Amino acid sequence: MADDTRVSDDETPTDAEAACFEAGIKFGSLYHQFAGTPLSLESASSLARAMEESIENQPHCSDVTVEIRTDELDDALAAASAEYTELTGRFLEVEIVVDYEGRTVVTKMAMEDGYPLMRLEAVRNR
Repeated sequence: MADDTRVSDDETPTDAEAACFEAGIKFGSLYHQFAGTPLSLESASSLARAMEESIENQPHCSDVTVEIRTDELDDALAAASAEYTELTGRFLEVEIVVDYEGRTVVTKMAMEDGYPLMRLEAVRNR
């Protein structure tokens, strides 16, 4: 049996590659759907839950965890003239898990060198 965790020689994506693609779609949806949403300390937890529930509706998505970095948000609000700001990647830590055709893909987004970096953490056989 061929090792499905490697890039195939033909043009057909492997199940592992398709699972990674699915995870990328979920991150694109999460980030671009919610970037710019008005955000305050009071709304942070409900926004995080809404983001999780929204993305979990998508096919093959088994788990989404969104943490809004309230320390970073508090600092931004202290420097702002309003009681809210807009959601950007600097306020988010996210984990998305996708299950696709016997493969589990774990992806994360966190700030790295001032940039919200989305990365593949693991691809596993279930």
